[in-house]
Amino acid sequence: MVLTGKEKRALRAQGNKLKVEIWIGKEGISQGTVQTIENSFQTKELIKLKVLDTCPIPKEEVAERLASLTSSQVIQILGNTILFYRPFPEAED
Repeated sequence: MVLTGKEKRALRAQGNKLKVEIWIGKEGISQGTVQTIENSFQTKELIKLKVLDTCPIPKEEVAERLASLTSSQVIQILGNTILFYRPFPEAED
């Protein structure tokens, strides 16, 4: 899944309107966090996540690990906020 610059800009614009759904704190990335993200991707293609200052893992590493664990793509890291994208699966006819 490779997005063009134009597609990423459009997704970032949509992400500006979203509210943060998931916070990563002192426990870092847990199985519960991954499951919450998976559940959110059932109904949405874009998810906004915030890495709190108490998180022991750098935000870039959090973004990379969660993207690989959830088969999603990091669209933007702005401050401590990360925007993830995963398209809905193609409907089989």
